[in-house]
Amino acid sequence: MNTKTLGWTGEQVSALGLGCMGMSHAYGRRDDRESLSTLERALELGVTFWDTADYYGNGDNERLIAKALKGNRGKVFLATKFGLRAPKSGDLFAPVTDGSPAWMKTAVESSLQRLKTDYIDLYYLHRVDPKVPVEETVGAMAALVREGKIRYIGLSEVSADTLRRAHSVHRIAALQSEYSLLSREIEAEILPAAKALGTALIPFSPLGRGMFTSTFDLSKMPETDARRTMPRFQGHHLENNRCLVEALTALAREKGIDTAQLALAWIMAKGDHIIPIPGTKRSRYLEKNTCAADVVLDAADIAAIEAVIAKYPDTGDRYPESALKLTSGR
Repeated sequence: MNTKTLGWTGEQVSALGLGCMGMSHAYGRRDDRESLSTLERALELGVTFWDTADYYGNGDNERLIAKALKGNRGKVFLATKFGLRAPKSGDLFAPVTDGSPAWMKTAVESSLQRLKTDYIDLYYLHRVDPKVPVEETVGAMAALVREGKIRYIGLSEVSADTLRRAHSVHRIAALQSEYSLLSREIEAEILPAAKALGTALIPFSPLGRGMFTSTFDLSKMPETDARRTMPRFQGHHLENNRCLVEALTALAREKGIDTAQLALAWIMAKGDHIIPIPGTKRSRYLEKNTCAADVVLDAADIAAIEAVIAKYPDTGDRYPESALKLTSGR
């Protein structure tokens, strides 16, 4: 696996990361044994930029990763997050935001204990708390850097303006945003702002939450799978997106790759400061994803992809309204 520089930090991380959320959270049944096998295979392949959060599985995802980290901590560039707390209602898309310094102190200690590590490489604010100015939260996170509990600060799902405000308090190493062939809202302002500040852009769900994979079948997903509640997986949006995937699959076949590899290569071609973190809990899909780092798209390939996207624009919102409210980053 090739490496990329994580923004202004100079840190070399795998050019493709691993999103670990689905191993413990939101996407149906868990299989910890298979997930651990995938994490071990990631180490073998050099995919060592791992992403988790305290919210995933109410801490269970961090506990799972701790098992793979044992004896391997120095090989992994580890990212986790705080700022979302589980609601009493149990609604995955209606978490409680808490960016207060008091909660941060509790959250980071809990994450360190669950991960069984002395430090976190990259610590994100999962969502901006509208009750707490982002400057206050980032200022408190900067204290964790000075204490050696975290090495770098990241933000998730914020606007370009919020990114700049936070960066004025402490340099932001990475910004995590949803970005894929289905979700391109960040291109107008957020992508250029991150590049200007030397902040790495970490796209999550770069495979459209599985839509660009060969095994995607909504009918076979359990009722507990969060994707069943997302607008883009319903009605005419779903039909639009199926047509989009079919057309992209045809392009991928012409290049001798699969649709997921095409989708990842497209994102990686958008800039050297972009490091996607496709999620999977199965080794065979991890292995396919890593091959995307070797795919080169030329100008004609990019133009063909853009033409397909323009033909099927009705992709639908990525979250229900309640969750979209948490992504404004103000």
